[in-house]
Amino acid sequence: MREIVPAARTVLIDGVEEPHRLAVELPRWSIPPLTAGSRTVTEIPVRYDGPDLAEVAALWGVSPADVAAVHSAAEFRVAFCGFAPGFAYLTGLGEEFAVPRRATPRTAVPAGAVALAGTYTGVYPRSSPGGWQLIGTGDAVLWDPAREPAALLTPGARVRFVPCAKAGP
Repeated sequence: MREIVPAARTVLIDGVEEPHRLAVELPRWSIPPLTAGSRTVTEIPVRYDGPDLAEVAALWGVSPADVAAVHSAAEFRVAFCGFAPGFAYLTGLGEEFAVPRRATPRTAVPAGAVALAGTYTGVYPRSSPGGWQLIGTGDAVLWDPAREPAALLTPGARVRFVPCAKAGP
């Protein structure tokens, strides 16, 4: 195998020399439970000032301040990456906090926007179109080709969002 690329409901395994043998073996594999892994938690400062904060609060039946409190109290884990370089799909909010994507996506979401869709949280690494609910903004550099690794958030990483009046280092 050259590479394993996880996604929400699939896994791409690239470079398998005998795929038919792997297909026979896969049903016998068991998936071990996620362990604590790294003790390091990446903290991302965020201002809970997104344009959809009030809508998410209404969906959750709480105040906008409570959305910030619930979101920042959770510890997230990077499930997989995709959509754009540096974009991580973070799990950590329960099903009770799932929100739908916007009925009409925005043509431009600013870099640093903290967003929710379904049970995932994501942070837009650069300006791009998007249909997620925007609840905050931050200044973390999520993708830097000069950094090793280039992505700040990689699969399995632990993440916490830290509320602040002014995001930044």
